[in-house]
Amino acid sequence: MRILFVAAEAVPIAKVGGMGDVVGALPKVLRAMGHDVRIFMPYYGFIADKMKVPKEPVWKGSAMFQDFSVYESVLPGTDVPLYLFGHASFAPRRVYSGDDEDWRFTLFANGATEFCWNYSWRPEIVHCHDWHTGMIPVWMNETPDIATVFTIHNLAYQGPWRWRLEQITWCPWYMQGHNTMAAAVQFADLVTTVSPTYAEQIRTPAYGEQLDGLLSFISGKTIGILNGIDRGLYNPATDRGIPQNFDADTLDKRAVNKVSLQEELGLEVNSGAFLVGMVSRLVEQKGLDLVLQMIDRFIAYTDAQFVVLGTGDRYYETELWQLASRYPGRVSAYLLHNDTLARRIYAGSDAFLMPSRFEPCGISQLLALRYGCVPIVRRTGGLVDTVEHFVPVNETGTGYCFDRYEPLDLFTCMVRAWEAFQFKTDWRKLQQRGMAQDFGWDKSAIAYIAAYRKLLGLPPAENQSAENQSVNPETPPTDATSTSTAGKHPELV
Repeated sequence: MRILFVAAEAVPIAKVGGMGDVVGALPKVLRAMGHDVRIFMPYYGFIADKMKVPKEPVWKGSAMFQDFSVYESVLPGTDVPLYLFGHASFAPRRVYSGDDEDWRFTLFANGATEFCWNYSWRPEIVHCHDWHTGMIPVWMNETPDIATVFTIHNLAYQGPWRWRLEQITWCPWYMQGHNTMAAAVQFADLVTTVSPTYAEQIRTPAYGEQLDGLLSFISGKTIGILNGIDRGLYNPATDRGIPQNFDADTLDKRAVNKVSLQEELGLEVNSGAFLVGMVSRLVEQKGLDLVLQMIDRFIAYTDAQFVVLGTGDRYYETELWQLASRYPGRVSAYLLHNDTLARRIYAGSDAFLMPSRFEPCGISQLLALRYGCVPIVRRTGGLVDTVEHFVPVNETGTGYCFDRYEPLDLFTCMVRAWEAFQFKTDWRKLQQRGMAQDFGWDKSAIAYIAAYRKLLGLPPAENQSAENQSVNPETPPTDATSTSTAGKHPELV
């Protein structure tokens, strides 16, 4: 199958949220399974610093009275062809923010549509991601030989309103929907979410962001497929970004990472202290308001240490900075984005905090489990599908969960985790169960392939085992994982 992923982010060249992880990982797994999958994304001003991009475009076009160019390269570390949409509006060294965000991403979606219609390589399926590509299913509605899939990564961000779209671009006579997201889910041939539970929750008023009625109406073409992680890229046994490598059988070595993290972040060096880590966008969705309401009491009641890494709303950044100043040696707040430090937090913390108000899927808890860091989460969205509550009597579960979005419930859950940490043998078993979980992309890729085939009217794959063949999840993928050079720029082959 010929599949084009269209998105605003793709790891490792542009990442803000979980969308980047999906677009950077899923296509290379699908290619390893024998499908011609390619990526179309904006040519941000910083991309040339991270990879080699040919100077000459492979195609030029125009949309919304603007000329643009498309450059062809390869996603670093893979054999996935990458098309970069070049326009002056994406020259700044940023992914999001700015007064022109609605206009430039609508232009990007329009350019991607023109590319699909007119370029020599024509996809059978265009897989769109979030509101930035939401108009593509609308424009593709009368193109019968190209099917569209639209993935909702975060329903809270729905794109420009209909009146704004009519000001800046072409809205077909048949278009329905009061904003980009509403139009996308109506006209896409298939709508997916990034976890089964989130697919159900968005049909309710509590999580539907005022689209619950529409999403209930189209529920027949909506499915939830759980996100995964790149088990080769995130492997504590081989990760060069952490001081000491380890696996489930050598967890004693993990203590080196904890001490190193305490030294690096200015915490009191104490391997026996309960170290809680948090790597997150600092926004209301992530449960920061709960954390700020109960963290003083938790620190007073326990000997725990707390470290947070991330950027976001100025209010939360200020509050966390003040928290760190109140508890020197016990609380550290790093208000920045640093993937290497994030890995060291996963590898060195005893528990990982993720009390989200809503969570479409979540990648951080999967990485925490992978690195032996016990997650403390609220039961919502993808957290329900990935973290099982620990029951000591039955020796089952992989983390700690709470239900109500209340500070007291979070406090109680964290205290229970702190108490369980005192019983080292049981805690070690809990870590090992988490590390044994398989959240690689293979299962998700097979589910996507089944959905693609059904969408194109193809029968289910006769040889399911053939679809299962992919890059060894424990081995970091390289360009050698496939001998195909289709779509590569001649200078890079």
